[in-house]
Amino acid sequence: MNPPSAIDPATTGNQASGDQTPDPATPATWSAALAALISSRIALMRLESQDAAGSLAKSAGRFAAAVACAFFTWALLVASGVSLLAEATGWPWNQIALGAAGLHLIAGIILARSAKSSTAPAFPVTRAEFQKDREWIENFQKNKKSNN
Repeated sequence: MNPPSAIDPATTGNQASGDQTPDPATPATWSAALAALISSRIALMRLESQDAAGSLAKSAGRFAAAVACAFFTWALLVASGVSLLAEATGWPWNQIALGAAGLHLIAGIILARSAKSSTAPAFPVTRAEFQKDREWIENFQKNKKSNN
């Protein structure tokens, strides 16, 4: 075994004349590099899409179950409240039900107008990579112009 500072002539090739063997992991041309970049971005988007879809499906199912439970609970509470109020006041139950419906309509309109989306942006890793790509392209173009 050669010491770390020794040069092995079998692995150096023609380094004395300036020729170096290319690294197999490094693309040979810019088109190959661009194809590799696009391929990696598509694979990243596909992975994040699958994760987002699975997460969204779970959340949607849980949300639908919660809405159904809340709806039936509220409907039973309103029916009980209308009945109790009609018995206590002697008013007709249908007028009390119409009043409750009006209040619910007003509350629904107010809540619908105030609802805002508070979800995190989709594809955070892909967006970050695209931003890095934009910066690299801008720097590459600046360097190319300064070399001319």
